[in-house]
Amino acid sequence: MENSNSTKPAAIVTLVSVFFFWGFVAASNDILIPVFKEKLNLEQWQSQMISFAFYVAYTVGSLIYYFVSKFSGGDILNRIGYKNGISLGLVISAIGTLLFYPAAQTASFPLMISGLFVVGLGFSLQQTAANPLAIVIGDPRKGAQRLSMAGGINNLGTTIGPILVSFAIFGSIAASSSSASIESIKTPYLILGAAFIIVAVIFKFSSIPNKIHSVSDDDKSDIPVVADKVSAFKYPQLVMGMIAIFVYVGVEVSTVSNLPEFMKQHVGTSTDRVAPFVSLYWASLMIGRWAASVGAFSFKGGIKTILNFLVPYIAFGVFLFVNKLAGHDVTPFYVYAFVILALIAADIASKGNPARQLLLFSSLGIIALFIGMFSSGMLSVYAFTSVGLFCSTLWPCIFTLAIAGLGKHTNEGSSLLIMMIMGGGFISLLQGVLADDALLGIQWSYLVGVVCFAYLAFYAWKVSSLLKSQGIDYDSTAGSGH
Repeated sequence: MENSNSTKPAAIVTLVSVFFFWGFVAASNDILIPVFKEKLNLEQWQSQMISFAFYVAYTVGSLIYYFVSKFSGGDILNRIGYKNGISLGLVISAIGTLLFYPAAQTASFPLMISGLFVVGLGFSLQQTAANPLAIVIGDPRKGAQRLSMAGGINNLGTTIGPILVSFAIFGSIAASSSSASIESIKTPYLILGAAFIIVAVIFKFSSIPNKIHSVSDDDKSDIPVVADKVSAFKYPQLVMGMIAIFVYVGVEVSTVSNLPEFMKQHVGTSTDRVAPFVSLYWASLMIGRWAASVGAFSFKGGIKTILNFLVPYIAFGVFLFVNKLAGHDVTPFYVYAFVILALIAADIASKGNPARQLLLFSSLGIIALFIGMFSSGMLSVYAFTSVGLFCSTLWPCIFTLAIAGLGKHTNEGSSLLIMMIMGGGFISLLQGVLADDALLGIQWSYLVGVVCFAYLAFYAWKVSSLLKSQGIDYDSTAGSGH
């Protein structure tokens, strides 16, 4: 069998390396935006094409995957294999980084965003293969926790990526964009492309399973496969899960993207002082995912209890260290240590059940948003920032529930879920429109996030009964799995 109920540490380490790359590149785009805008004399909306090109590539890549699979008579990953698919995705991303060299030489903005688009296309294929692999590479009962661990590595990339790219481009972390040149961009991205190729080779010869059909065929698995249907769209857990991914990514992105404007209007924080708070938001996702990843390993008794409390604070320490290194005053953030206790309590209470965790964390997200809307000052800021804690494990929970029992349609379902990442753009735009003073205003525009969390809580409640009717019960399979 390709799959085993025991987690293979070497395979896990190899697999999560691509999660690091996704976070590293996505967060580093925020460094490119001001450089491109100044050096190429772009309008603000033009500079935002960097983010647009990168994220729309996920949707385009997923659509290509879906239609090629449909019209070629079979699922792409089922034919070429999972680790081969990730290797191919890494090579595609490497080709994208190569475009940065001629783009930097000629100061061509269209060529640069084309390079980012190609990198995103490669990431789309990698995500389609890597997310279900993270779930099934060991004990299926701990799939959500492994995906949380991989997400924590992703957020480690979002934390250190901008700092390393800033150093590579500017020569120092605190330097201004005026000291950079367009040509200085090509070096870090050529290095990144070389890293993609190296990891692609490592994947090709790794012990990661190339097929996961054994998840469907393994009679010993505690997660049964529903009788095959003619289409992935015939599985209600997937269809509802697609909407859940759309609103989850939406509330995750829109909450932080509107935070600087909220702090400017209601706390009087200048733009140059808001960066550590944005950093804390993204670090909050890392904190939550590191906390949830404890359940991915077979720790027992007191050791597990200690790690449940220790690991999230280690992640918090990484945030403090990185921001201290960047020259920021971190003393105002010490109080956030008490907010993390709410995350730990909810994580323990979930007992490894992805539906229960989704319900608990979505409910806490709603509470955090209402506190932010009804309070003022730094209390409201920390309330909105804590949404990152409660978004932290929603992706693995939704993903695990949405593809449960899909069998041979797992890859197709994974691709459809990746496509819904576009919710980050649409929900952010909606909140931005409603933030106008003539409508809701910036503070009450966070009602958009409440609606998103409300749907996620509904999905958590509904999907439990849907899966139980199909013979999948995470209460009976998880046991003490967390």
